[in-house]
Amino acid sequence: MSLPNALCSMVRRVAGDRLLLILLACLPPLLLLMPDHIPAIPGLVHWKTIGALAGLMVLSRGLEDSGYLYRAGHWLLIRARGERRLAAVLVLFSAGLAAVVTNDVALFIVVPLTLGLRSLADLPIGRLIIFEALAVNTGSTLSPVGNPQNLYLWQTSGVSFLEFTLAMLPLGLALVGMLLLLIPLAFPSQRLQVAEAFHGASRHRGLLLLSLPLYPVFLLAIDLGYALAGALAIILCYLLIFRRVVAGVDWLLLLVFVLMFINLGLVARHPLVLDGAAVIDVLPGGMYTAGALLSQGISNVPAAIFLQGLTDQWQPLAWGVSIGGFGLAIGSLANLIALRLARQQGLWKEFHRWSVPLFLASWLMGLGLLSIVIPG
Repeated sequence: MSLPNALCSMVRRVAGDRLLLILLACLPPLLLLMPDHIPAIPGLVHWKTIGALAGLMVLSRGLEDSGYLYRAGHWLLIRARGERRLAAVLVLFSAGLAAVVTNDVALFIVVPLTLGLRSLADLPIGRLIIFEALAVNTGSTLSPVGNPQNLYLWQTSGVSFLEFTLAMLPLGLALVGMLLLLIPLAFPSQRLQVAEAFHGASRHRGLLLLSLPLYPVFLLAIDLGYALAGALAIILCYLLIFRRVVAGVDWLLLLVFVLMFINLGLVARHPLVLDGAAVIDVLPGGMYTAGALLSQGISNVPAAIFLQGLTDQWQPLAWGVSIGGFGLAIGSLANLIALRLARQQGLWKEFHRWSVPLFLASWLMGLGLLSIVIPG
């Protein structure tokens, strides 16, 4: 792609990214309102998280472009002979994939697979995609790199990869179990015939052999505090060997996160916000409930960024914003991605029919679990 074409493509993407435009529009008024904090802006951005996210985006794109994840998904699908069993396979596959390559990337792999089944069997495709969206939100809870809010809270908490994972394990396993219990209510047990033939994405072994080993190496680099250096090394490596992978990464997403850090960091420093933060203490579960509720209004990633500046209790917050991925579709970017990819009329209404009750049940369950894990 030539430079002028690349610039035109970037301009079109910026114009089409509503969240980015909103963040850019909000920044000047905030700077006018709080001019004394302008020198502190670079410090508001958590650069380790930006570096970790950049490296993971490149590695995830490499794994996706290799074609092997797509093939593995289809291998699982053709072995599920009943509708209910197929739904369970998709839920477990989506949840497990999200814990490794993030919830958003998992959806870009699983949803196209599911849409491809329309010509192979008579299936409730829309409902399957709804459960896949719910599944990636549950599975991503299990891992520090499963979603952007976990990645951010892991980096700011100062705990190790293993410590963060163990802290999230009770909630993540409970959410996966709850979602599996819903499957018999949503899908019949009737038998299906799914075609064995598959002529989908091509495989690139070299890309797999580069991306797969680099994944644990980069996670170790993040854990040791070398997220930025590791990300730069990975980007350089792919630029030299597989430049198209780097070109395929959504780099505007990094700009969105930088602007989130700045905007929400400035808002969190406003005296009115600091005074209002006292209300959190009277909520059941405190920061846990605050994270869940705020996610319903501004999505769980901005909620995590905003509330983290008001507390040192990272575990209740991490649990809360994870629960916040359910409920309204805006609670998680993954929900919006799934519904957009599905492009099925009436799916938003059906999504909320399952997601809102799941949000309420998950919140109550998490509140009980949290009282056991963190007594008092």
